[in-house]
Order: sequence, then structure tokens, then C-alpha cells
Amino acid sequence: MTALLDRFLRLSDLLSEVAGRIAAWMFFAVGLFISFEVFMRYVLLSPTVWVDEVSRIFQVWGAFLAIAHVHRHRAHIFIDLTFRDPGSIWRKLADSFAEATILFFCAVTVKYGWDLWWKATLLGHTTDSYLAVPLVWVQSAIWVGFGLMALQSLAALIRIWRDGEVAGGTFAEAAADGPEGA
Repeated sequence: MTALLDRFLRLSDLLSEVAGRIAAWMFFAVGLFISFEVFMRYVLLSPTVWVDEVSRIFQVWGAFLAIAHVHRHRAHIFIDLTFRDPGSIWRKLADSFAEATILFFCAVTVKYGWDLWWKATLLGHTTDSYLAVPLVWVQSAIWVGFGLMALQSLAALIRIWRDGEVAGGTFAEAAADGPEGA
């Protein structure tokens, strides 16, 4: 059982890391696309038709892919006014409640995101633009991103009770780092 949990934790961490790197490169590409558009529009006086929509799609995908990566590294905002003792049972219960809430929200979002994506797939919906990009490319980001977040949240729950730690290190390290270390 322990080997299976270790494999699951490694897989969820790997998926989150890969998704985070892809998201970072997507945001970098958006910067290049917009710089290219500024050059084309204001220097060559020949604006493009694709930069706006492709940049938006990349931003949507980048944001949804990044959430699991950010959660793995405990870089989301968290407030610890109560239960400051990282090793206490109350802290573990509070963190478990938070992770269970995140997991529930992710499950609901994946379900409705999948339904939305499936409807767009069956009906062939496209964006209302010159490019007419199929909406399946945009809407799939919802269930993929929140599915990765759900895996990372489940991994965090396992770490809380099995190891007494979270992905970013032990509870004590995460509390000591505070917002600066995130």
C-alpha cells in the first residue's frame, strides 16, 4: 500500500510540475505574441488577426495548468491566525478540512467543465471570431486544470496524515517560510 501511495504522490507531483512548466512557457509565449502584435500594428501598420484570440487561449490554459503547480508548492495565499502549531492535531484537521473543501470544489468544477466541453464537442461550437477556434480547445482547460488540482489536493491530504508534511515541506517549514517563502 505504501508503494502505491508513493507512486501516486510522485505521479501527481510530476504532473503538476510539467503542467507548471507548460503554463510558464505559455505565459512567455503570450508576451512574445503581444510584442509581435505591437510591432506589427504600430511599426508596420499591419495588425494581425490571430494574436488577440491565441493570447487569450494561452492565458486561459496557462492559468488552469498553473493552479496545481502553485498548490503543490503551497504558493496560494493561506492565513494561519489559528492553529499555528504545525504539528498539532487541530492544525492537521484544519488543513484536512481545507483540502477536502478544495477537493470537493475541484470535483464539481471538473464535472461541469467536462459537461460543457462535451456539449461543445458534440455540437461543434466555435469562438465568435474570425479564426472560429473550436471551443473544445478552450473549455477543456477547465476540467484538465481542476483535475490536476484535485490530484494535488488529494496528494496533500495523504501527506498531511501519512507524513505530517505538505508538498512544499513540513508544516513547520511552510509556517516558517510564510508568504515570503512561497
